[in-house]
Amino acid sequence: MPERFYVGVDVGTSSVRAALVTVDGRLRCTAEEPITIWEPQPEHFVQSSTEIWHKCCAVVKRVTEGVQSEQVRGIGFDATCSLVVLDKSFQPLPVNQDGDAQKNIVMWMDHRAAEQATRITNSGHEVLRRVGGVMSQEMQPPKLLWLKENLKESCWDKAAHFFDLPDFLSWKATGLLTRSLCTLVCKWTYCPPDGWDATFWTSIGLEELLENNFSKIGSETSPPGSSLGKGLTMEAAADLGLNPGTAVGASLIDAHAGGLGVIGADVKGFSLPCEHRSISSRMAMICGTSTCHMAISETPRFVPGVWGPYLSAMVPGLWLNEGGQSATGRLIDHVVKGHAGFTQLEAVPFTGGNIYSYLNSHLGQMTKSGSPVDLLTSSLHVWPDFHGNRSPLADPTLKGMVTGLSLSQTLDDLALLYLATIQALALGTLHILDAMKKAGHDISALFLCGGLSKNALFVQTHANATGLPVVLPDQTEAVLVGAAVLGACASHDYSTLQEAMEKMAKVGKVVQPERELQSFYERKYKVFVRLVSHQRDLHDALESTADVFKQYLFR
Repeated sequence: MPERFYVGVDVGTSSVRAALVTVDGRLRCTAEEPITIWEPQPEHFVQSSTEIWHKCCAVVKRVTEGVQSEQVRGIGFDATCSLVVLDKSFQPLPVNQDGDAQKNIVMWMDHRAAEQATRITNSGHEVLRRVGGVMSQEMQPPKLLWLKENLKESCWDKAAHFFDLPDFLSWKATGLLTRSLCTLVCKWTYCPPDGWDATFWTSIGLEELLENNFSKIGSETSPPGSSLGKGLTMEAAADLGLNPGTAVGASLIDAHAGGLGVIGADVKGFSLPCEHRSISSRMAMICGTSTCHMAISETPRFVPGVWGPYLSAMVPGLWLNEGGQSATGRLIDHVVKGHAGFTQLEAVPFTGGNIYSYLNSHLGQMTKSGSPVDLLTSSLHVWPDFHGNRSPLADPTLKGMVTGLSLSQTLDDLALLYLATIQALALGTLHILDAMKKAGHDISALFLCGGLSKNALFVQTHANATGLPVVLPDQTEAVLVGAAVLGACASHDYSTLQEAMEKMAKVGKVVQPERELQSFYERKYKVFVRLVSHQRDLHDALESTADVFKQYLFR
């Protein structure tokens, strides 16, 4: 019998990737293509759905070269939670004042709708309970409201279809307008089994979306991995180089695909505390440009500042809570490449690896008599919210903080600031874990994937700071495995999504916390939470001073 395969397609922030995956979750081959990001104004980030589909087709054709098309049993798509806008003829519409219709995607990291998000939060509507009480500017309602208020004639009045990017890819593949529960529940306020809350959309001034049973934003839904219609259309099959009718699984947001690719793995033989417990004792962390923290439960748990609970948003029948950090890999790059010592780092003639593996090694050389690297930052502390706080404070106005700087700008200083930044991100994860624990979650292990999971210092620091074992996947591209799981489930080669997860996700390595550092991180965590308290005190002090000045000026 010919070997069976599944294709996973992942549309990330800056590239499209595909993988040919076996029935037991091994990556046979991968391909990648860059995609364009435009920044027409500060905080505006846009892309092209036409370009992204073309790149999807290119990478799928490359990974399936040399394989009979009938061997590909199913395909799954994941993508960033970006907003795609099309007209009634399914043609792109411009999402910026420049009027370029090809630039028709408002990216997930686009923060143009901050003021609209604040107004929605202030409405106090009941649906906000499921997003931690605060509407994020990275969700779709504030972006839709911004389009109505700022691009009414060129975009809003002409728009007939608003897609989350994963659902746009499903539509291109199958011709169906069915939306994934993952996207609608996590980013659009949809709540199964009740569906849309018409009073919410009316209360924020988007009553037009109620027309024709919410046809512009989706009236038909499917759980992730469910088989969509009759599979690939003739046109999509030709574009992708696959057979018409190839099974297509209902899509996922990219981070959630990473969750599928790791959280359900069989952990027998690794002596993990979660081995004889349900997957609700695990938290998946998808660590890249930003980081998502995902925990599953059998019953709904409301966590202040953490999104959810979302029913069937990742695993059908289970509730999902989703914390996150808006800038992680992006923050590390910003700190390192913006430091005066970066020019010295660029001049170092190191071979193999990358600048971060070099910095990890350099930190090891800075320690004395074999003491832990972690202790080097006893007097250097970072608050990592340079791009606002997603969880658990849900405050986009927060800024980054550093305390303990000197006039020195050597390579050693750069390495120390890099270490302190990674520690701050790990302590941010602990902050999220604490909030989840107070709401009833009992997490005993972290399951990491994504680009930062390949950074040994990042991984070990997370284990040390949280006191939990960190599980790394056998296949480093767990997001692609998760996307392929969708195709496998849609093909009915596995009876459930959970079965496909268990068979296709594999444990590669377990990193244990260094217990001798527990006291150090307990103390550093106390400093960490005091930093944000000081920031707010300083902000309030200056706000009150500004108010007094205004009263004096305009009396």
